[in-house]
Amino acid sequence: MVTALPRVYPRQQPLVEGRLVRRYKRFLADVELAGGEVVTAHCVNTGAMEGLTRPGNRVWLSRADNPKRKLAFTWELVETQDGRLFGCNTGFPNRLVKRLLAEGALPWLRGYPEIRPEQRYGENSRVDFHLIHRRRELYLEVKNCHLVYPDGRAYFPDAVSQRATGHLRDLAAVIQPAIAGQRQVRAEVLFTCQMPGVKAVRPSDAHDPEFASTARQVKAQGVGFAAIEVLHTPETVTVTRRLPVSLAPYGVKRVARWRREARSGSSPERIQ
Repeated sequence: MVTALPRVYPRQQPLVEGRLVRRYKRFLADVELAGGEVVTAHCVNTGAMEGLTRPGNRVWLSRADNPKRKLAFTWELVETQDGRLFGCNTGFPNRLVKRLLAEGALPWLRGYPEIRPEQRYGENSRVDFHLIHRRRELYLEVKNCHLVYPDGRAYFPDAVSQRATGHLRDLAAVIQPAIAGQRQVRAEVLFTCQMPGVKAVRPSDAHDPEFASTARQVKAQGVGFAAIEVLHTPETVTVTRRLPVSLAPYGVKRVARWRREARSGSSPERIQ
């Protein structure tokens, strides 16, 4: 019998703890280790990492197996001032989802024995996973999410992302020719929320109104949206549950205020 969520995975290697000195040039982070040594780690994250890059935050790094790699460490986790652990490596969700798909741990995505990662489609598109079972196909795009506000909603993206908006349009385009054809084609976006305390996921009208608008448009055209909660410790990764995704319009003033407060370094008051 295939078991679904929750799933607990031990880490394959121990993480190294330190304190963040600074993040810079987008892909680099200086971290002071316990012994006082400062190392430069690879930051696998193109977003703003809002609220996660404050100097002095506790962070955890993984060490590369390849001794010839230019940077020996990769930034994996960060602890915020309220004690919550966030996963900040945006390359991690694809590896995790690949395993979940292979194990049949996501019930709404079962029934596709052939799983092809990083597949080209259309004229100039690449999807994270192309799932196939005879005439049934599913194009699955995985998005990392690590921004949660005091209302308990996770917001994506945390900065303007023309690339993410393009992915939505590509997914909508690929399912249209199949409607009247012989194939049964689905398309879905899966948000991977690498932090606790999330009630639901929303597209962020405050950070990228074009992405939010496009998400609502492609939903009406048949693109599906889902989300999962991923909780981290330095020793384990736990995929706890499926989260709701809300594409309904909402007032943006409060979200914009939280964004300003995060940028200024203050801590927004938590609400229920």
